[in-house]
Amino acid sequence: MARVGGRNLAMSWLVGLFCIALVAVLLWLALPMGPVMVQFVGDTLRTMAPGAVGMP
Repeated sequence: MARVGGRNLAMSWLVGLFCIALVAVLLWLALPMGPVMVQFVGDTLRTMAPGAVGMP
């Protein structure tokens, strides 16, 4: 990528590492909701599917 005038390379690296760390922390905090979301999506798809169990 071409260098842009007026940008500090060290500051760009620092901000980039901060952003990566922030995304990693948010993913770490979201991990416990993974199984809950899988169950929610599965239940939703099962109730919407034609001929689903429990549907009249």
